Amino acid sequence: MNRLLVASDNDQAWQNVRAAFPANWSVDTVSCADTFWTFNGHSDPRRNRIGFMFIDVNFLCTSQGSPRYRDFEQSLKRIWERFPGTEIVVMCPQEEVRLAVMAVKLGAIDYIAYPIDPEEVRLIVDSIEEQRRHQSELDHLRDDSWQGDGNATLRTNSPLMRRVFEELRLVAPTRSTVLLHGETGTGKGVLARLIHTHSSRRENPFISVHCGAIPDALIESELFGHERGAFTGADRLKLGKFEIARGGTIFLDEVGTISQSVQIKLLQVLHEHTFSRVGGEHTIDADVRIIAATNDDLLDLNRQGRFRKDLYYRLNVFPIAVPPLRERREDIPILAETFVRRLNQLYGKKIHGIDRQVMEAFQAYTWPGNIRELENVIERAYILETSNVLAPERFPTELLAFPSVVASQKANGFPSLSEARRKSVQMVERQYLREILAAHQGRIGSAAQAAGITTRQLYNLMTKYNLQKKDFKQSAQNAK
Repeated sequence: MNRLLVASDNDQAWQNVRAAFPANWSVDTVSCADTFWTFNGHSDPRRNRIGFMFIDVNFLCTSQGSPRYRDFEQSLKRIWERFPGTEIVVMCPQEEVRLAVMAVKLGAIDYIAYPIDPEEVRLIVDSIEEQRRHQSELDHLRDDSWQGDGNATLRTNSPLMRRVFEELRLVAPTRSTVLLHGETGTGKGVLARLIHTHSSRRENPFISVHCGAIPDALIESELFGHERGAFTGADRLKLGKFEIARGGTIFLDEVGTISQSVQIKLLQVLHEHTFSRVGGEHTIDADVRIIAATNDDLLDLNRQGRFRKDLYYRLNVFPIAVPPLRERREDIPILAETFVRRLNQLYGKKIHGIDRQVMEAFQAYTWPGNIRELENVIERAYILETSNVLAPERFPTELLAFPSVVASQKANGFPSLSEARRKSVQMVERQYLREILAAHQGRIGSAAQAAGITTRQLYNLMTKYNLQKKDFKQSAQNAK
């Protein structure tokens, strides 16, 4: 169940936040600070996962008088102890925006001012979801040994990725602008966060902006903020992401999608380290490191008149090419293991691995969606799986059809007919055994009799295909 908590004494706030989410989201509401701090959610810990928490900034204040930095730090810590993994968005009156920014600097994901606009909530949530995808794609990159030991190697078997990591090591401690380029789903967002994590700015905010997901009419205000009255509907001051990221790092994903007017302002930030809010006259210092990412050829966009060449050269100070998954197949087992382990922690199952036939298919497939596609395929199979190994039948048939011809190919590009037959027989045989064991709830004697073979033969086949009777007993119990 997708769950959402809105904590505010503003009656309209929870209705407008709720309007921004699909109908299948469950919404909890609390209307005062005392109720919020005693709210425990669901009694079942597995169902006590709140994906998003929208909370009034005043609920975070724990002492009398003017709110202090320490108040927010302690409050946010208490929230995450009770609801690990929840994303916190701070709600505030316009006059208390500075307090909300303080909370963002301490780890809240974003802020939004009253009155709550459902469309603005959707933009925030879409941005958060994009960051979550980036973070989960390459969790295995979070290796503490990098900070502790400059010679430690991040987990990879790919020479291409070792080169990428080495470039990241060299550029992370500097102030240089970095341009990550590569296909969608290759993990550019996580690499950007990795650079920030190992920079001198690590204690300050890392703000991610998915430029392609923000309408052209809003992107300038989103990045640089706006003054009250700057345009129709601008009824309050808004701080932009560059201002919120002060002292830290801003990650501009899909930077090739920004409009010409925004390109000019971004060029000013890179050249003069200053900017102005939309409708503003005051110059604001831009103490922020920029990491940009694109899946486009920016020089080609320049030839089309869609991207400034001078901005390209300012962004391209330290370019890093991120290889697609099909060029780093050596890392597929590592990534798959990471995703299964993370899903076990998230859902409480005990999946121990992935069937060998599936891994062969993974190695043969071209992965047009890269790491993101691999993660999605594994998550779907994980949800469907009832045993302790992710089996072939839990995966899309188009993925599994590939290796029967490609994974065992000979020098001429095709397997022999006998090899193709052998693999097809194995696939059918394994599926047959799983179904008959499930039908007999793991009882070897009755399953062997139904199959017309001896129990010894059945045990041998189960060993061959890594099947265990306890998994089918457990499946029967789960079905009850």
